[in-house]
Amino acid sequence: MLQASGIAKSYGGNDVLRGLSLDVERGELISIIGPSGCGKSTFLRCLNFLEHPDAGSVRIEDVTLACQGSWSRANEAQAHRLRAHVGMVFQSFNLFPHRTVLENVMMAPIQVKRVAREQAQAIACELLEKVGLGAVKERYPDRLSGGQKQRAAIARALAMKPSVMLYDEPTSALDPELSEEVLSVMRALDEDGMTQIVVTHDMRFARAASDRVLYVEGGEVVESGDPDLMFADPKDARTRRFLRTLL
Repeated sequence: MLQASGIAKSYGGNDVLRGLSLDVERGELISIIGPSGCGKSTFLRCLNFLEHPDAGSVRIEDVTLACQGSWSRANEAQAHRLRAHVGMVFQSFNLFPHRTVLENVMMAPIQVKRVAREQAQAIACELLEKVGLGAVKERYPDRLSGGQKQRAAIARALAMKPSVMLYDEPTSALDPELSEEVLSVMRALDEDGMTQIVVTHDMRFARAASDRVLYVEGGEVVESGDPDLMFADPKDARTRRFLRTLL
């Protein structure tokens, strides 16, 4: 349901992505791992065109956008259609501080999809219960823990009914206990059949929860496969070196 082909991106002559490709089946949970600065987050942002690739194409569901050369209005219109299928969760939460948790989750369906307020509130309440925040829905973000903020951000993304969820280091700012709150929500979504792509440094989660792991280095996919096999017996020396350092 998602296909990225030959995604390339450079900044000032520095090649950050070098023709990176990825096919994702519906319901898969893919973890992307690799050293800092290897292009993981840039690739994730290229999947919904928060970053404009220099070359390559992305297809999500029935929407395809190919990039080559300058960015046009037609590109932006097609990117807008593609983003309608994507939910994005960042490491910094990005909640509106002057809105309650409930209002944060309700805003996008009302503003973007023109959903009636009563319907948006019902959807938001259901999602907040799903992520374990029903009891704090009337609180403002500054009264939440980091784990609660990230779960609220996940609920906000889910409110748009995406086909795929993208996570950019969703637990990097959290301590282990709060990280587990967030990761348990992602596991539950996986059990429900949600397609998810996660950029993460949490090797425990990548091994235990992923259907497939990609190791990226130097803007390229070095190795991908079953997490147990990759963690136990990586084929490439670069993957072995990275995992040995962390584990």
